[in-house]
Amino acid sequence: MFVLEITKSKIKKAILLLIFISLLLLQNRTVGVSNLNLPVPLEHVETTEKVIALTINVDWGEEYIPPMLDIFDDYRAKVTFFVTGRWAQKHPDLLKIMAERGHQIENHGYSHPHPDRLPVTKNKEEIIKTENIIRNIIGKKTKFYAPPYGERGKSGLLAAEELGYTTVLWTLDTIDWRSDSTPEIIARRVINPAKRNGIQPEKKGAIVLMHPKENTVKALPQILSTLNNEQYMFVTLDELITYKNSGHTTPGVK
Repeated sequence: MFVLEITKSKIKKAILLLIFISLLLLQNRTVGVSNLNLPVPLEHVETTEKVIALTINVDWGEEYIPPMLDIFDDYRAKVTFFVTGRWAQKHPDLLKIMAERGHQIENHGYSHPHPDRLPVTKNKEEIIKTENIIRNIIGKKTKFYAPPYGERGKSGLLAAEELGYTTVLWTLDTIDWRSDSTPEIIARRVINPAKRNGIQPEKKGAIVLMHPKENTVKALPQILSTLNNEQYMFVTLDELITYKNSGHTTPGVK
């Protein structure tokens, strides 16, 4: 009798364990299917044309933006600035100058939070608040969203999509925010990017991530002059997407 009770107990535990494992597998399968249905961020435009979009995320570093604007003028480069709403509120005159000099102004959320830690409603609030601030300053509505920290979780992606935005990440990251990123290293990450998983990132149609930093300012002349000599043009995101699938294209690489 005692042996029989032990056997029944083991069987019951085994059944419960199987049920638990089955639920875990079902949950993982559901998450996998759900991820397949998420919006796909814009990281690269497939084209054989020599066009590159420089994107500058701005939540600080306003002292470096005027020299950046002068350098862009010198090389006839147009770029896209993704600004936070709180930054735009503090620097409306500078934001107007950035737009007046032909650069595109887009949405980086309001307070630079971690989108993956917020619900969809809060991420939407971040985007909408910034959209209204920017529109009140320069008279244009934003349509691209660069999530802070480059986070690409479900909440941020869905929030942007539900508001009609395209989420933008990057092809090439200068990683210029790091203290060990010298001007030479920053320039090399754009001019001659390192292979990733054995694949050379494609510069044609690339989106490059930068920030307003001293070493970024120092690296810009080398980046722009070298790639200009290679016949590259530096364009806004609005212009970059018009080149999509132009010429004989190959799949883009992140």
